Amino acid sequence: MNAPRPFCGADDLLVYTPHAALQCLDEVTMKQDSDAVNVPACFISSHEGFLGSIKTFIRDFVVTEIDVNGQQVNKAAATETSGCASSCKNSEPPAECKENNHSSVSHDADVSDFGVDVSLPSPGSFDLGVILGQSVSDELEQFVLTLKDEKPTKQELSLGSFTDKHHRANVHRAVRHRFPFLMTVTIQPEIRVREDPDYRELSQLVTEDEAEDFFRFIDAKVRGSSYTFGPDDNKEHRTAVHHFLSRRFGKLVETKSFSDQGSTAISVRLRERGRPKKRSAEERKEEDVYTAFTLCKENLETLEAISYMAAALGVLPSDFTYAGIKDKRAITYQSMVVKKVSPQRLKEKTAEFEKRGMRLSHVRSVSEPLRLGRLQGNHFDLVVRDLRPHGAGDAHPSGVGHTRLAALVKEAVENVKARGFVNYYGPQRFGSGQSIQSDRVGLALLKEDMVSAVRLFFTPEEGDDPQSQAKRHFLQTDNAKESLALMPLSKARERLMLRAMNRYGTGPDGCAQAWLSLPHSMRVFYPHAYCSRVWNEAVAHRLATLGHSARRGDLVWMQEGQNRTEDAGETNSTQIHVVTDQEEQGGVYTLGQVLLPMPGNTVKYPENAMGTWYQERLARDGLDNCRFRVGSLKLNLPGCYRPLLALPRNLSYQLHRAACGEGGGGGGGGDVTGERKQDSLTLTLSFDLDSSCYATICLREIMKCDL
Repeated sequence: MNAPRPFCGADDLLVYTPHAALQCLDEVTMKQDSDAVNVPACFISSHEGFLGSIKTFIRDFVVTEIDVNGQQVNKAAATETSGCASSCKNSEPPAECKENNHSSVSHDADVSDFGVDVSLPSPGSFDLGVILGQSVSDELEQFVLTLKDEKPTKQELSLGSFTDKHHRANVHRAVRHRFPFLMTVTIQPEIRVREDPDYRELSQLVTEDEAEDFFRFIDAKVRGSSYTFGPDDNKEHRTAVHHFLSRRFGKLVETKSFSDQGSTAISVRLRERGRPKKRSAEERKEEDVYTAFTLCKENLETLEAISYMAAALGVLPSDFTYAGIKDKRAITYQSMVVKKVSPQRLKEKTAEFEKRGMRLSHVRSVSEPLRLGRLQGNHFDLVVRDLRPHGAGDAHPSGVGHTRLAALVKEAVENVKARGFVNYYGPQRFGSGQSIQSDRVGLALLKEDMVSAVRLFFTPEEGDDPQSQAKRHFLQTDNAKESLALMPLSKARERLMLRAMNRYGTGPDGCAQAWLSLPHSMRVFYPHAYCSRVWNEAVAHRLATLGHSARRGDLVWMQEGQNRTEDAGETNSTQIHVVTDQEEQGGVYTLGQVLLPMPGNTVKYPENAMGTWYQERLARDGLDNCRFRVGSLKLNLPGCYRPLLALPRNLSYQLHRAACGEGGGGGGGGDVTGERKQDSLTLTLSFDLDSSCYATICLREIMKCDL
């Protein structure tokens, strides 16, 4: 951990001086080439802080979602499960609970008139080894190899019997998506596969990749969608393709040729069926199955966990909905809802999921999916080990040193409990540790420089892992097809983009299609990362230049007591009030009520020096005339308002000697950072934060060091 940073501005008991501001700004300038540039060095309190190690064990960072009713989501599940995959057996509380002296587990935190080309999930979205069992999956792979013969074959392979109709539907879907050239046939309850003669015929007219993509498009049956084959300037050949599609799929699709930039291609659209067919009660019941559950995951990204569960259940990752993304290097509890999977079917897979570090509980039927942001916040249980004062190096205090350290911890925690912390976006928002951070990709997208954005996205990490090799090959050769062959199947984002560029090229239009191949939530992440970086810089500048009180021209909420999290902040600007001279003089508003806007096309900017700062900051990146819309990517950034300060709720802590609190090295993740230090102090913290607030930023304010 780095040395302590100077606070910006002045404590209530101190006089604010320009020198403190310059000290803070110098600090920011010095960090331009590191992750810390995205999290400036300004603090709200002036206590000394201390050093320590976080996430020594995975169990040292526990996040539990708080639902809209204010309940921790794992509480409802407590009667059904004893915790996550790493929890101790025989109802023993995990080590972090022993250290906290708790009696029970309490854990934290494009459109044309011919339809829209839809992005389809990559073949890697389905793991047939999980869905069918490894032995049957291997048999299927061998069967596929026998079909590579040039001659048509009538061979068949049985995949086994599946009594549950939802399971059968998932098997059909997964096999057809992974191998579009296969037909799946049910002879209840058995499913058999054989070669699809229509696929073989089409693959003789177009490329194999195009044939696969077309059959996936047909299987998806997304209303109003279209599929476009690659450029084809041979009219006779186009006629042959039109005739084949009309003969084999004429009731389902309509085709037409169109010219664009000197090339001609065939576009295929699903036929409109007039008014949608009225579904029977039974059909609606089958299609509108939603199952909610609480997911406990360990050392897994949220999207990684979803991808595995989707593969095991034979559904798409997009069939899962959740309220928020949770940390990877942690034990986390969160609510989820999956579509088209019954509670019984989900429960059948729980043992399988446990092997991958996931435990499901509180499984039940619900009537609708979850909405992103539908949570009150997160609860955190954190452990900071090997505490020592700043400037102590690796030396660990004892005796009198422990007494002084305890005083430093008490001062720090009490300060943050009373004053809060600067509400920065954490390093996770920017892709901490990556060669190219997400905000730089976002800036390129906002400038509509699609090629630069793609090349930034494909910047490899140091090392020779398969993903980096594939990225390096793409940047060196511009060959999307070869890079796709090198890219691991697990890297769905990269593979979707490479497939699009293999089809559309690597020029500006092809790169735009590559971005469009990603779901909207993934595309918008990058511009949001850029706007978050600007917000972080803005709050540091605001504190350094205008101090720790509400000033004329600052923005505040009109309505008292309103939830001021980012998610609630996307609101009409009429709810925003501009502080007047009289209000500044009368101290009507506090710093805790001051908001700063996240850049966008609907937000009001402060009517003081900060408004000018925003203009100059965006102009420096070439965004002085930015509309915060990228029409070609269907991105619109309205902006929002984020409170300058955040306040932890229900904050409590305990100090104890590590030798007494290790609990024999119980379950829950391995030793991540090395040997334990004997006779050092360990700090346990427990607190709640609003959604979109970062526990590492709160801890950074307490400790006064970069984490």
